[in-house]
Amino acid sequence: MKLTPAQAQNLGIRVTHPISSRTDRTLPYPAQIVIPTPQLWVVSAPVSGMVTNLAVARGDRVTVGQPLLTLESPSYVSLQREYLHALAQEVLAVQQLKRNADLFEGKAIPQRVLESSQAEARQANIVVAERRQMLHLSGLSDDAITRLTNEAAISATLTVRAPQAASVVDIVISPGQRLEQAAPLVKLARLSPLWAEIAIPATNIGAIKAGARVDIDGYATPGQVILVSETTDAATQTILVRAEVPNNGELHSGQTAAARIGFISAGESAWEIPYSGLVRRGEQTSIFVAIEGGFRQVPVTLLAEDQDHVVVSGSVTDKDEVAIGGISALRGILSRLGQ
Repeated sequence: MKLTPAQAQNLGIRVTHPISSRTDRTLPYPAQIVIPTPQLWVVSAPVSGMVTNLAVARGDRVTVGQPLLTLESPSYVSLQREYLHALAQEVLAVQQLKRNADLFEGKAIPQRVLESSQAEARQANIVVAERRQMLHLSGLSDDAITRLTNEAAISATLTVRAPQAASVVDIVISPGQRLEQAAPLVKLARLSPLWAEIAIPATNIGAIKAGARVDIDGYATPGQVILVSETTDAATQTILVRAEVPNNGELHSGQTAAARIGFISAGESAWEIPYSGLVRRGEQTSIFVAIEGGFRQVPVTLLAEDQDHVVVSGSVTDKDEVAIGGISALRGILSRLGQ
């Protein structure tokens, strides 16, 4: 069809150049960068008490055993006292068992008395093990428990330490705050690798498989699809695709990004244009390409689409100008010409 530049302008026709698109990658889909759940830990209060000091801040990196905060706790005092009391009871039970064993050898007591002493010694040993485990759960190391055993120096102050080398992603308490046992204190996470969670339209999911390469726009290191969900979000008609991406510090949890996912390519030459430039007529698709003095309609094959862009193959180059505005006017002219 013939059109002068003035006519094209009056009809609101806008053009753009196609962008070369790799047919082994999808169009960019929005992705949410999140911390993998196995790499997230919540450090909770081992005993009730009051926070007296914070040794870390949000964003800090910590090593295994590094102090996170300090608690003052009457409950911690009680745990130590009960442990030392159980130790003393065990010593008495063992001594009593030794005496009764000697008496039994001299036939001074019956066997049932010896058996009773043996049961009491076993029970005392079990109580010591239980109290020792309670101290372990409160954060005391074996060395600290040994010092408590030898020195009987009871302390009201407990240091909570990092269980893993990680980054501090959140602190949910402040100095002076009183806490119940098991109250959350600090959230820690290992930040490499991270997950990219991508919502893919259900109509486009067929070519995406676990193990496929994933490229995050603006990030050099590719990731890999580790999950293609078997369920569809009823509200958005999308399917969750989860990719694992190595992180060298450039990706950040909570950020949004654009991700392209690999699929098996037919090796076609493909071009990306805005969605508004595609002309549909039943199952047939085409575009309007500028020529000298007007436009011509070029049939194309639709390879991929989202709400903003389409990827097509056909007799197009990156030097062509493709109409992306005024499409209705162009279709109307063609209709009047009987084409």
